[in-house]
Amino acid sequence: MGKIGGFLQHGRKDHGSRVPEERIGDFNEFAIRLPEEEQKIQASRCMNCGTPFCQTGMLIDGRVTGCPLHNLIPEWNDLIFKGKWDEAYDRLALTNPFPEFTGRVCPAPCEAGCNLGLNEDPTSIKDDELQIIERAFEAGLVKPMRNLSRSGRTVLVIGGGSAGLAAAFTLNRLGHRVTVFERSDRMGGLLMYGIPNMKLDKKIIQRRIDFMAAEGVEFVCNRAVTTKDDADALLDKYDAIVLCCGSTNPRNLAVEGREAAEIYYAVDYLGRNTKSLLDSDFSDGKATSAEGKHVVIVGGGDTGTDCAASSTRQGALSVTQIEIMDCPPAERAANNPWPQWPSVYKQDYGQQEVNFKYGADPRRWLTTVTKINSDSSGKVVSVDIVKVRWEKTEKGFIPVPQKGTEETIPCDLLLIAMGFTGPETPVMDAFSIERDARGLPSSKTLYHTTNEKVFTAGDQRRGQSLVVWAIAEGVECAHEVNKCLRLQK
Repeated sequence: MGKIGGFLQHGRKDHGSRVPEERIGDFNEFAIRLPEEEQKIQASRCMNCGTPFCQTGMLIDGRVTGCPLHNLIPEWNDLIFKGKWDEAYDRLALTNPFPEFTGRVCPAPCEAGCNLGLNEDPTSIKDDELQIIERAFEAGLVKPMRNLSRSGRTVLVIGGGSAGLAAAFTLNRLGHRVTVFERSDRMGGLLMYGIPNMKLDKKIIQRRIDFMAAEGVEFVCNRAVTTKDDADALLDKYDAIVLCCGSTNPRNLAVEGREAAEIYYAVDYLGRNTKSLLDSDFSDGKATSAEGKHVVIVGGGDTGTDCAASSTRQGALSVTQIEIMDCPPAERAANNPWPQWPSVYKQDYGQQEVNFKYGADPRRWLTTVTKINSDSSGKVVSVDIVKVRWEKTEKGFIPVPQKGTEETIPCDLLLIAMGFTGPETPVMDAFSIERDARGLPSSKTLYHTTNEKVFTAGDQRRGQSLVVWAIAEGVECAHEVNKCLRLQK
C-alpha cells in the first residue's frame, strides 16, 4: 500500500469534461484526463483492502457489484501512486484485454463495490484504468505479439462486438488461428454503432483492431451468416465457431399510431449518425437529423442519454425523455445497501447538456406514452403521455395510468430506447441451435450450444448487459474453446 491513510487526506476528483457550451458543438470526446500527479493522488485513495469487493464481479439481489473481469485493482492503484505506470499496465493487461473501452463506457460496478464507498466517495477506479492504458499506448508499451506459437487449430468468431473481439483476442493469444466475421462495414458492434463518438472515439476501436490484426487475427466485414448451407460450409472449414452476435432485437413501443413516420429505434438513429460522421463528416446527408425538431426519447437508460446528447448536438428544438420508472433518491435507499450498485439520482453527460441548452433535466419520471399522433402525411406530430403508479399484483408490479394526468406534447422525431428483447434468430437457425424460453441459445454446459462445435458468449448468451460483462464472457468462452480444442486429438 503506497500511501497509508491516503483516503483520509484526499477527496475524490473525477476526470474533467469539456464545458457543455463547447462540446455540444461537435462530436469529439468530451472527457479530459487528469494530469499525472493528480491521478497519482486519486490512486493513493485506494485502501488496498483485505477483501476487495471491487474485484468480485458478482450479483447481489440482482444488482452487480465489482468488476466481472476481476481486475487486480488495488495492485495497479498502488503502482500508479508510486509512478510505476509500466508495471501498472502489466497488471491491468493480465485481466482486461480492452481497458481503453471499459475506461470510457463502463458504468464502473468496480466503484460500486469499493470499500471506501461505504462511508465516503469511492476510489476513481475507472479513471485510473483509463490513465494506465492511454499512457501505455503513448509510451509504446502496448506492442503486438508477432511470434505466437500456433496450435494448428482454426476458430471463427461471428460478431465483431465486445464479446467477439474479446474472444478473438484471447483465442489468438492462446495460439489458434482466428477469423472474425462482422455483418456491418466496420468492426466493433455496438461499440462502433451503438455508442456515439463523443463518448467513445471510433479511432480508439480501430487502434485496437489494427493491433489485433498485427497479432494475426483476420477481420472480415460485411459478412453475415444466415443460411444453413453457409453454416455447414463454415463448420467444415473451422475447428470451432463462436457466436457473439449480441442481443439486438429492440423492444418495441406497442401503442396506437406506431406506424407513423419519423419514429426510429435508438440504435438505428445512433448508428446512422455515427456512420455518416465517419464516412463523410455528415456531408453525405444520410444521418437522421434532429435539427429543428421536438425530440421525444422513450427510455431513460444509457442509450436514451446518448440520444439526448446526439439530438442536442444536431440542434433539436426540444428534448424530452420518457421514463416509466420513478426518479431515484438523492442517496441510497434502505433496500439498496452497499456494495450493491447505487440507484441514486444523477445527471449523465446527455442530461447535463440538455439542461444547459434547454434549462431543465429532460426526463419525465413515472410517465409512459399511450398514443402517437400523426399529420395527414403520416409523420408524427405529437405523443399522448400519462403519469403512472406502480401497483403490486399477483403477477408482480405493474404500471397503472393515473386519471387526470393525461397530456399531449409535441414530437417531430420519436426515438425508442427501451432496450432489447433478445438475439436475432437467423444465425442460430443456420447452425440449428436450440433456444430456451428467452430465445437465448440452449446449453447444458457453460458457453456451449447444442451444436458441439459451436460456442456462444456475451449478450447473445446472457441477454442485454454491460460492455464489461460481454468482454468477460468473451475471455471466459475463449478459454473453454481452447480447453476443448486442446483435448481433441
